[in-house]
Amino acid sequence: MGYRDLNSCIKDLYKNKDLVVIDIEVDPNLEIAAIHRRVFRKGGPAILFTKVKGTKFPMVGNLFGTKKRIKYIFRDFFKTWDKVLKIVKDPTNLIKDPKAWFYIFKMGLCIRPKVIKKDIHEFFNTCKICDLPYLKSWPMDGGGYITLPQVYSEDPTKGGFKNSNLGMYRIQLNGNQFIENKEVGLHYQIHRGIAYHHQKAISMGEKFKVNIFVGGPPAMTFSAIMPLPQGMPEVFFASIMAGHRIKFIRPKGSLPIPVNADFCISGYVNGKETKKEGPFGDHLGYYSLVHEFPVLHVERVYSNKKNPIWPFTTVGRPPQEDSIIGEVIHEIVAPFVDKVFSGTYEVHAVDAAGVHPLLLAISRESYVPFQDKRIPQEILTAAMSILGNTQTSLSKYVFIAAKEDDPHLTTKDIPYFFTHIMERLDPARDLHFITRTTMDTLDYSGISLNQGSKVIISVAGNKKRTLVSHLKNDLHLAKGFYNPKIFFKSILVIKGPSHNLERDTQDPAIIELAECLKGQDLKGICFIVVVDDVDFTTKNWDNFLWVTFTRSDPATDIYGVDSFIRCKHWGCNGPIIIDARLKKYHAPVLEEDPVVINKIKELGRRGGPLYGLI
Repeated sequence: MGYRDLNSCIKDLYKNKDLVVIDIEVDPNLEIAAIHRRVFRKGGPAILFTKVKGTKFPMVGNLFGTKKRIKYIFRDFFKTWDKVLKIVKDPTNLIKDPKAWFYIFKMGLCIRPKVIKKDIHEFFNTCKICDLPYLKSWPMDGGGYITLPQVYSEDPTKGGFKNSNLGMYRIQLNGNQFIENKEVGLHYQIHRGIAYHHQKAISMGEKFKVNIFVGGPPAMTFSAIMPLPQGMPEVFFASIMAGHRIKFIRPKGSLPIPVNADFCISGYVNGKETKKEGPFGDHLGYYSLVHEFPVLHVERVYSNKKNPIWPFTTVGRPPQEDSIIGEVIHEIVAPFVDKVFSGTYEVHAVDAAGVHPLLLAISRESYVPFQDKRIPQEILTAAMSILGNTQTSLSKYVFIAAKEDDPHLTTKDIPYFFTHIMERLDPARDLHFITRTTMDTLDYSGISLNQGSKVIISVAGNKKRTLVSHLKNDLHLAKGFYNPKIFFKSILVIKGPSHNLERDTQDPAIIELAECLKGQDLKGICFIVVVDDVDFTTKNWDNFLWVTFTRSDPATDIYGVDSFIRCKHWGCNGPIIIDARLKKYHAPVLEEDPVVINKIKELGRRGGPLYGLI
């Protein structure tokens, strides 16, 4: 059976020497996050801070910092899940293994949460927002944030667990114009389940009730991040992960609260009322800036009577703890990819590129199998499905290939996948743009908040070029461009002049570069990427993916050598140029406070409390 509360999980990890206790006073303002990032990078244990400046509540981080630890925390679930997957892959296993019925029956028994009729004060004390830890991860953060919140809402027209949403949406506890102890910021991004509930409450003219849980059964935290299909409530999946019916109480006139939650903030949103929220260092490696988001009016704040602990994580440029969570989630849902996206074998939202900016996919190409020349057809249908379903709809660059061209192809091997793409890409045919469309809220490369473009780059058929690893000496560049360098194979990276144009504007300097390159011998070059720092970009794949795909908007920042528009289709006869320079409208890159880092380094020296951890 899974853990029923956070305390039992922490005690078990400590017993198994996979959690360390830090008993010196540490500041939640920058210090704790800096420690967390360094422990995570080292593949270290979970960390429990017992003396947190400004609050009486302990904080625990890095709970999900390694795959091994996640698999241990949810070991009972994965054992059952593996059995269920065998049945999904081959239903005849129900006949071959009669015990399989037991696992299905077991999951069915615990799927629905259990409501108990008790007074809330049997389980919780009341407190204030200011009593909670104000975790600030990056110097420019607008205040203290909850980084592992479980934000619970229900359809106001129906109600109940069956019509609920549990999501991990950003919560700003103080700062800006929020009235302390009375208001908090509720930042939910585009394409999130809570939006449907909020919209209905607005149309009905009613207050939109929201509960924010922190802590409790680890399965609740994990399920709040799961990309579940429409109609599958996250609280149901949490009970499946926990291996037991999670207990809730439902105070009169309020939404339900897990009895083992460590904390709960109950409140409501008044219609379309918003306040400025942010900035906040996010998982793309930049700050999400100040914008108007719903303001939650706080009615009650509860802390559990049984030694409540505040779980947290920090986010920033990948990899971080949420990268590991994403990997495990991918493993859980991977067997169902072809059920959600018909004919698709693999999808990989690339963590190093910030997840949504870049998605790699392998699909089937069986349209017109009798024709001699194979071209992308069915995989384009698959790509449209990917951009029309679940959270993959937020993808910005979609590279998709046909499994039939290479049975060994996998999206997990990124250099191999890019090699396959570049060998087969026809830039005159294979780029398909979607402009003026919705984008990830955290992506500032587009033409406005939540708006930008997408591109599908599809390949199928035989190889069209031999990739090159060396640059020709006689390459001539336009004025302001220099230091050309081949990254990997057939990707030319060039330093460009600083970008100072407005949004939604193509740069005449890049157009001049494309014109200058026209007619030169670029045989074997597939992509040309213009950057601010060539050495940094070409240092490794992580840097290349991060710079190229977080700093460009396809419609604005893709150019081509010998480009054309024919019947509204854009293509080019030479290499594709991607402008991946930082623009003046982009958000600032995350940088740590050197004073804080020096202090942390001192704590990590021999004899210090963090020695061996960082």
